[in-house]
Amino acid sequence: MELLKQLAPDTFSQRLRSGELPLRIGPYIYNLQSNLAPVAEGIGTLYGDFEIAEPDEFVDYKVALVCNGVLQRLRGQAEFLFDNSNPFDTIPVDQAYAFLEWGMNWCVSLHTNEFLKLHAATVSRGSFAVIMPGVPGAGKSTLCAALGLSGWRILSDEHAMIPPGSTDVVPVCRPVSLKNESIQVIRSFSSNAILGPLSKETHKGIVAHMKADTHPDSHDARSLPAQAMIFPRYSRDEPQRLSRRRRSDSFVLAAYHSFNYSLLCETGFEAMKTLIESVDCYDLVYHDLDWAVKTMDALPGLQDRQ
Repeated sequence: MELLKQLAPDTFSQRLRSGELPLRIGPYIYNLQSNLAPVAEGIGTLYGDFEIAEPDEFVDYKVALVCNGVLQRLRGQAEFLFDNSNPFDTIPVDQAYAFLEWGMNWCVSLHTNEFLKLHAATVSRGSFAVIMPGVPGAGKSTLCAALGLSGWRILSDEHAMIPPGSTDVVPVCRPVSLKNESIQVIRSFSSNAILGPLSKETHKGIVAHMKADTHPDSHDARSLPAQAMIFPRYSRDEPQRLSRRRRSDSFVLAAYHSFNYSLLCETGFEAMKTLIESVDCYDLVYHDLDWAVKTMDALPGLQDRQ
């Protein structure tokens, strides 16, 4: 097993530029290609501990973030390629790394339907997994990052993937996306946070990604059973609280946060029903990360599953 960080710098650069860099990420293999320095910097910083797949292994997603041709270079533009085709408009080179991560999210969001998929961060302590759905800006990624810096294992910042008929969560550990004020919040929360390149003036503002695979079990591919579903929400003005949610309301909200609940039809309904009936559901309103982490540490049932 060879890790990305074990490649010599020249070898890493050459393989990335030529599109010969297949990385094992959760249940998938992404083959990465780029001729852009910020992208190379980000991959080297945030994916150094990921395993390089063998050349003869099947590649699930062939992706590239490249600047091609004289016109793109003159305009300072780059493009995301999926299987050598461009599904999106060109972007400024300064936003390249963030767009690579978003493109990798898009691959899973759009193309894999063997799982029930929720737009959610997922974390674990021992054998205890927690699913945290949330709309953009709700604070799920900030909380996910803080938990990862406090001894929790990050399973994913973007996708909760559950095989139908089970409550298992499939790990897809990739960097945590932080935006705007949350970047400095996490830097202040822990000096151990490892951040990749800043992407400025994106449609989400300033974006940086944090290395997520810092737990000893980060690259363990085995699924973990979910014990709780928490809907986090950052609010400066409301009292901090952890409160139980009714399962019926949680079903509706979780379905709203699912990428493919409707697409799976009856299978999606039954998969969501199995999941919601098996987990405890909560609302978490917070404005202090230390309080939120301590509250998560004290979740009912957590100590029994350490």
